[in-house]
Amino acid sequence: MKIGFIGLGIMGSRMAENLRKKGHELVVYNRSKVKAQALLANGAAWADSPAEVAKHVNILFTMLSKPDAVAEVALLGKRSFLDKLLPSSLWIDCSSVNPSFSKLMAVEAKDRNVRFLDAPVAGSKGPAEQAQLLFFVGGDKADVESVKPLLECMGKAVYHVGGHGMGSAMKMVNNILLGGAMVAFAEALVFGESLGITKQTMFDTLAASPVMAPFLNFKRQKIEKADYAVEFPLQWMHKDLHLASETAYETGAALPAMQAVKELYALAMRDGMAAEDFIAVYKVLSRKNQRPA
Repeated sequence: MKIGFIGLGIMGSRMAENLRKKGHELVVYNRSKVKAQALLANGAAWADSPAEVAKHVNILFTMLSKPDAVAEVALLGKRSFLDKLLPSSLWIDCSSVNPSFSKLMAVEAKDRNVRFLDAPVAGSKGPAEQAQLLFFVGGDKADVESVKPLLECMGKAVYHVGGHGMGSAMKMVNNILLGGAMVAFAEALVFGESLGITKQTMFDTLAASPVMAPFLNFKRQKIEKADYAVEFPLQWMHKDLHLASETAYETGAALPAMQAVKELYALAMRDGMAAEDFIAVYKVLSRKNQRPA
């Protein structure tokens, strides 16, 4: 059985490679073909368009940057795939998008007799490479069970959260916590440094305490060395928080603290950090807290 994979960025390329390593035959597409070269060298087949991918597969994964990109390849583009998938095919969207968008895609898929799952992931470059992602899945239970072996090729856990849109909803909850924890720690770190405490001392003291988010231990060396090489782009953290803000407006929820966090990432983007890892928000706070000469 051939599997389609569209979107071969930092995450998608590694997810597709893990499917290939497990013996699955792939048909791939990406806007820039150069990002597919490693997969093509290892036996994956190239398709010239999303529509061409759909002609060859019954299961198709998408891993794209934002809702507009998903809509373009699935539905709105001149050579989009949704009208080309065979009846009863399964489309799994692993992109981080808002729940209302996932629900809309589910309706569009159903209108074409295509099954749909929203299955965004928790994890960045390293976990994607090591097949250690967490999948948050929304959709019909039978569809989740049918695709679970494939998800387990790419991740260490699969959580069926509920119906369509609920996987995307859980990803928003996850990234509110992730983005907020990073800002809170960066702020505390800058404050501690202003008091004369070194980064090393703060990490050593707080690492085993319940107040420090566990993911920060994995970011320790990068923060200490000021290494902002991208694992999870700061611009996509800002995008995810913006989508959470839009969703909160739709549902009537209040996210006052998250709004402040989101704007710090916006400041980081304004200062040229969009393509750096999201831990670069530390630099914004560090600059803002420097004492004037």
